[in-house]
Order: sequence, then C-alpha cells, then structure tokens
Amino acid sequence: MNQAALVQRLGRFLPSGRSLVIGIPFGFLTLFFLVPFLVVLKISLSDQEFSIPPYSDLTSVEDFTLSIRLNFEHYRTIFTDNLYLLSYLSSLKVAALNTLICLLIGYPTAYLIARASPRNRNLLLMAIILPFWTSYLIRVYAWIGLLKDQGLINQVLLWTGLVDTPLRLYRNDIGLHVGLAYSYLPYLILPLYAHLVKMDTRLLEAAHDLGAKAWESFLTITLPLSTRGIVAGSLLVFIPSVGEYVIPEILGSSDSMMIGRVMWDDFFNNTDWPVASAATCVMVLLLLLPMAWFQTVQNKELKRA
Repeated sequence: MNQAALVQRLGRFLPSGRSLVIGIPFGFLTLFFLVPFLVVLKISLSDQEFSIPPYSDLTSVEDFTLSIRLNFEHYRTIFTDNLYLLSYLSSLKVAALNTLICLLIGYPTAYLIARASPRNRNLLLMAIILPFWTSYLIRVYAWIGLLKDQGLINQVLLWTGLVDTPLRLYRNDIGLHVGLAYSYLPYLILPLYAHLVKMDTRLLEAAHDLGAKAWESFLTITLPLSTRGIVAGSLLVFIPSVGEYVIPEILGSSDSMMIGRVMWDDFFNNTDWPVASAATCVMVLLLLLPMAWFQTVQNKELKRA
C-alpha cells in the first residue's frame, strides 16, 4: 500500500473539519456545563448526612443486590416552602427590572457607538470593554465609596445644594440595581452594537427621502432589524442577574431575598447540599425556558428566510 492510499484510508477515520469545529465547543459545554450539572443533579436526589461530603450515595450494594435510592423530597420542599418561592419571584423581578434598565441605557449607547466614526467607535468600544480588565469584585466594592452616605455622590449633591441630607443609596434596592446595571450593561451593549453596526444605513436614507420622520424610521426600520440583538443582549443580562449573589450581598439590603443568597446559606451555613442542589437545578431549568424560546424563534425565522 502506497503512502497516498494509507493517508486516504486513515482520513476516513479522522473527523472532518466541520465536525472538528463543532466538536470543540460541544466538548467544552459537555465538560464544563453538562457534567457539573449532572453532579449537582445527583446531589439533589441524595439524602443529607453529617459526613464529608454531607450527602449519601445514590446506589448501594448489599448481598449482591444493587439498590438505587432517589430522594425527591428536596424538590417538594423547593415547591412548597415559601422561602424558595418568594426568593425565585424576587430574583426574577430584580433580573427583569435590571434587564429593562440596561436596555434603556444600553440601546442608545450601542446606537451611538454603531453610528460613530471608525476612530471614535474603537475608543468608545474600548471604554465599554476596559472595566473588564479590573476584577469584578473590586469594581463592585468601589461602588460602596460612591453610594454610601459620606460617599462621592452625596458629597456632590450636598455641595451643589440639591439635597439637604444625604440620600440613602447604599444597602437598599437603589444600590442593588445600580450595581447590577453597571456590572451587566456591557453584556447588552456589545451584542446589540454587533447588530446595529451591520444594519444597511441606505434603508434609513431611503425612508428619509420618502418623507419619513426620524422616529418613524427608527420604529419601522432600526428597531425591527435590531430585535435579535435586543433579545440576545437581554438574555445575557437577565440570566446571570437571577442567580447573582455578590452584588445583593455587598450593595443590596440585608433582608433582600435573592435565590443566590438562599443557595449560599444552604450550601455553606446549613450544610444542606441536597436542598441547595435542588434549588440550583430548578433555577437552571427556569433559565433554560427563555433560551429555548429564543432558539425556537430563531429557527422559525431561519425557515422563513
């Protein structure tokens, strides 16, 4: 067998370039998302024990008999205990409001960057990306110095005479939403900018030539063409906001009910890993619903195209 025939025969057993490109992200998601999720799912179906680790095995062998014990009691607790139900509802409400705030600030910002000159566009994009070069925790802590009663914002307001007493901006819902909006705003701006910068501006010029006003062009051309960017950016903001723990702990009220805090308490204070894992699984499934909806809508649009 000559060398060319050998290479051709071996090539049949090697993955194609397309399979390799798809396989790398698929393997990454399997290794770092699916496998950890299956481990958490396994813990959620076990019993709590005072041991290391603090949960029982799902299987046991006795007298050559394999027994599998799945405990669904933790899921019943999740759906019947008001603490978890109220925490989920509160987290969804906070995440939805944060998404709306980011959308109101992020859309004009993304539009401004997309319509700027190439040189200014790069500078503006750098201004959006630059905070990522600093630690997320340090950036959140920095807001304490700005929001507290003796912070920079209150000092400026008092100095200008706009207020007589310091405003309560720290350790309440205002501080929570300021921290969330600041931290997740780039996740909305960047995908939205990617859609707006590709938009054909000749459509706007044609609408202007036909007598359409600026707001009519925006509502009939710009907004519909940027819908995918709005949805993608909103999901990138909404999903991590639901399970956020650090910002509510540092900037939010001490009695705010976020599911991230509840899971932290179950994991590290109560050492009840099965219930915390059940709460995690329910949260993941809850967050998969909007992603599945978005994927369904995208598939329908591709079929129409």
